[in-house]
Amino acid sequence: MHLEQGQKLNRTEMLAQLIEMQFERTTSDLRRGQFRLRGQVFEVMPVNEEIIYRLEISERIDLIEMVDAVTRKVKHETSDMWLFPAKHYVAGPEMRERAFKTIKQELKEQLTIFEKKGKVLEYERLKRRVNYDLEMIKNIGYCNGIENYSRHFDGRNAGEPPFSLLDYFNKGVRSKEKGVNNNFLTVIDESHVTVPQINGMYAGDKARKDTLVEHGFRLPSARDNRPLNYVEFEKRVNQTIYVSATPSEYELGESKQVVEQIVRPTGLVDPEIIVRPVTGKGIKNKEKGISQLSQIEDLIIRIDERIKSKERVLVTTLTKKMAEDLNDYLLKKKYKVKYLHSDIQTLERIETITALRKGIIDVIVGVNLLREGLDMPEVSLVAILDADKEGFLRSATSLIQTIGRAARNVNGQVILYADNITQSIEKAISETNRRRTIQLAYNKEHNITPKTIEKSIKDILGELGVSSRSKEKGARNKRTTSDKILELDLLGDKRPLEEIIKDKESQMKEAAKNLEFELAAILRDEIYKLNKQTKKTA
Repeated sequence: MHLEQGQKLNRTEMLAQLIEMQFERTTSDLRRGQFRLRGQVFEVMPVNEEIIYRLEISERIDLIEMVDAVTRKVKHETSDMWLFPAKHYVAGPEMRERAFKTIKQELKEQLTIFEKKGKVLEYERLKRRVNYDLEMIKNIGYCNGIENYSRHFDGRNAGEPPFSLLDYFNKGVRSKEKGVNNNFLTVIDESHVTVPQINGMYAGDKARKDTLVEHGFRLPSARDNRPLNYVEFEKRVNQTIYVSATPSEYELGESKQVVEQIVRPTGLVDPEIIVRPVTGKGIKNKEKGISQLSQIEDLIIRIDERIKSKERVLVTTLTKKMAEDLNDYLLKKKYKVKYLHSDIQTLERIETITALRKGIIDVIVGVNLLREGLDMPEVSLVAILDADKEGFLRSATSLIQTIGRAARNVNGQVILYADNITQSIEKAISETNRRRTIQLAYNKEHNITPKTIEKSIKDILGELGVSSRSKEKGARNKRTTSDKILELDLLGDKRPLEEIIKDKESQMKEAAKNLEFELAAILRDEIYKLNKQTKKTA
């Protein structure tokens, strides 16, 4: 919507247009996508700017001012402004009418299917859901989950892919077959994980939507509000750089050129790899003198060596249970250790990694969290338990990625505990040794002495910790305040507790009504304590 000073526009028309563009009306503080109306003055905060537009409107726009959203000071007056919709899902009246018709038609067809199959519950559920959504869209222009009807608003056929950011880059779908030279570059980081995920997103979304459709929660057209599958994604990109330490056959096959970045600026080389037995019986065709200890017994010795050198250790297991059991075992042995797996919350994971780097703990036991993007220069030993158990966590790609965690330290070493040399182990060792040979040769040629990476330890949770402690302190103060007030009240009030509780409940409601939330919270705590006293007396 383009607005300018002197434009013919009255208060009612402006109000209708803002509602049409999905802006929400408010009487309190303005946030993005909201507007406030006081008499003839509109204050609007766009979704794409940290500024408030103040408009004075009679029968035309008399004044447009730009106001700082924080200080509330007028920055300057402007002659015109542009206002964009507050939500992504905006459609004109004609598009809405067309969508209503096709949604109703699809609903009729799906209800017929449920009726023939005798699915009474699903029939009623879908009928109510869709009719409610249509009524909401008709009256306020929006409903929860409106994106599930996107096919009808876009005018797409069943099965057609939705529009995406890639279409914006392309200004329409352009395929390689059409010979169009797309002028944007796509960079796919950690491509060995990202490429499979693109297909995985589509498959996961389809499985979820199939369940919703089957049980009458959504129309079949909801399936068309989905991620692109890989074929569709591929058609929309042309120039692509795949970045990975362990590219798969797909990336290597698709790439016309492969550039290896093996030599590190620090001169660090890939870690030395040692293979030791799991059971203590040793690897088949074992050489004389090989360790006859089991993997856990040997691991304890290696951990002790690293602790003496003030270095850290990462241990990777196959399952969460194994990680927890090993963690408990090491704790009993008085080691400073923590475990990490997918059940651990993000903030706790960051806290654990920071603790390892600071030396608060010496060992982390994990499952699949010790792979891409974890830079911990203090770690000089990575121990991979049960390395000969072929599978996702012990594939050549996973092994190489995990081995890389020890490549940030000049004393980096990796121990693979295995009774058999699998193809994955062979491939991982071969690739690591190939890189190591190139790195050592380069260092020798250029007279480079490897140095451990020096990386500052940022206390990411420092500020969060302070704020959480402040909240705890505030909560304690609030409890203390309520205790003191209650004590004084009871000294001067000899009425029965039930009457005091009723009186305080009405005070609490009045405080909440007047937006005095701190007072309301104190009164709530008092009521809670009085109720406890009443129960004790009873």
